[in-house]
Amino acid sequence: MTTQQPILTADAILERGLKNLWYPICPSHMIGREPVSLRRLGKKLVFWRDQDNKVHALDDHCPHRGAPLSKGIVMGDRIACGYHGVQVRCDGTVTRVPGSPGCKLEGSRPTQAYHIVERNDAVWLYNATENIDTPPPLVLPAELDADGEFSSFLCYTEWKGDYRYVLDNVMDPMHGTYLHKQSHSMAEGDNTAAFRIRDTDRGFVFEKEGQRDVNFDWTEWADTGTHWMRLEIPYPKTGGPGGNFVIVGSYTPISPTLAAVFHWRCRKLDGWQRDTWRFLYRNRLEARHWAVLEQDRVMLEDMEPDANQNEHLYQHDMGIVRLRRHLKNLAKAELERMQQGKA
Repeated sequence: MTTQQPILTADAILERGLKNLWYPICPSHMIGREPVSLRRLGKKLVFWRDQDNKVHALDDHCPHRGAPLSKGIVMGDRIACGYHGVQVRCDGTVTRVPGSPGCKLEGSRPTQAYHIVERNDAVWLYNATENIDTPPPLVLPAELDADGEFSSFLCYTEWKGDYRYVLDNVMDPMHGTYLHKQSHSMAEGDNTAAFRIRDTDRGFVFEKEGQRDVNFDWTEWADTGTHWMRLEIPYPKTGGPGGNFVIVGSYTPISPTLAAVFHWRCRKLDGWQRDTWRFLYRNRLEARHWAVLEQDRVMLEDMEPDANQNEHLYQHDMGIVRLRRHLKNLAKAELERMQQGKA
């Protein structure tokens, strides 16, 4: 008896995440020397650190019988499956089958391995279509350059629902005027606006016409081998030194009903001002920022899963329409490559 495979669509590709991109997976502190199993990008993955503290990732699936490698034993850059002891190296190669030495499984590379980079307190994974030896570099905006002029904090959370609703939320500057109107940083500015789209060499900016540095006035979407979004919130003097408050966001599907949400809170400063800002953030501002995120979470989690099928959009939503169309085109291109055997 054969099981008919579901027909893959562009929407299904977007639901589990596009291939051949870097994605943030989790905060760095979540991965230790013991194997950790995480669901991301439509897959179950195992992560661990070796003796040099380097993070590795494989499909959480032993090539022998499919047992979870996360229930096994870390042996440096390898994991020994807890079921039958089969040892799988971090590049996906089976190095030893202790129950049957010399069998054809030894030396094969049946397990999908993933390249990992740690940046800005997060573990990033390259979602390749197949095992590759060298991934493209992870390119992030200037605010997340470890050697740059910005200081940042990572805010990580998980929200119920499709991660694409999080993208819509960030590509919607006008909601700040209403949903976050009690926020110390988003209480100013007009409650009506006209918007425009401005193309860049890496994506586009969706911005209010005639209002800048007053409220949540614009959002940038960019593709630099990873997808990220950026916005600025003007700060009152009570917010400390550093000028506008920059938020960089990146969002990863855990499942169709759960999203991994990453926001880096950044300000441009150095020396004593950097120290002052970091102290002020931890002791006063961080709680306020979590309160704003909580407003977003409650709103998005209470939306029906098919809410985007029953919309009546208007001018404020041009950015959302543009982003959805672009992502759908990327998914269609990936689907076409798969059908041609090139993905």
